[in-house]
Amino acid sequence: MGAVSALRALVVDDEALACERLRQLLADCGVEEVHCLADGKTALDWLARHPVDVLLLDISMPGLDGIALARQLRQQALAPALVFSTAHDHFAVEAFELDAADYLLKPVRRERLEQALQRAQARREGRQQPSFTVRQRGRLLNVPFADARYLKAELKYVTLVTSDNEYLLDDALVALEQRLGESALRIHRNCLVMRHAVQELCRGDDGDDEQWIVRLRDIPTPLPVSRRQIHALRAALSVGN
Repeated sequence: MGAVSALRALVVDDEALACERLRQLLADCGVEEVHCLADGKTALDWLARHPVDVLLLDISMPGLDGIALARQLRQQALAPALVFSTAHDHFAVEAFELDAADYLLKPVRRERLEQALQRAQARREGRQQPSFTVRQRGRLLNVPFADARYLKAELKYVTLVTSDNEYLLDDALVALEQRLGESALRIHRNCLVMRHAVQELCRGDDGDDEQWIVRLRDIPTPLPVSRRQIHALRAALSVGN
């Protein structure tokens, strides 16, 4: 279970004893970073600022319950792997319709928790393809992460650009940057590029030695890099002078 030690976990349960039991079980499984919150609304606000890999979520909670929280997270571009932990089995179908990685019945056994963590880890490592959740014509669609090329912020919206399409996202660019981590590189205050899509970082063709551009796979038009970001970008891509 060594691989799961890198998982960042959040437990959301209004029962303090249930939270503490899951915290201990997660520690027993080797998970080193575990946070606990007592209600869905607080969790939703907290997740907007703190990316995690797996969310262990109770269902029956006052206020924003687990299913409602999961639905709201489902509308975000990059959400943590969901593992429901509940005393009731009749929410299972709805949970898996929300793309839950697993569904655990209380009292949670360590063996079942280990299986759930393995599934969450598989998603994190890409064995189960991560994706952006986008809204198109009133429907929610999954866009594979591998198809993404860059994200650009314009006015109140963020656009996800793939090799052959564009999609509007509900998330702020800063929140997406936090969730993507090292998978995304900032090239401008309003633009992130996907590391896997970068083909070349070079000086522009207009004779200005200060101007740099980045070329992305399947994107014909190069993107300008701001002077403020060029040093960090060159360092991230190990590009010399």
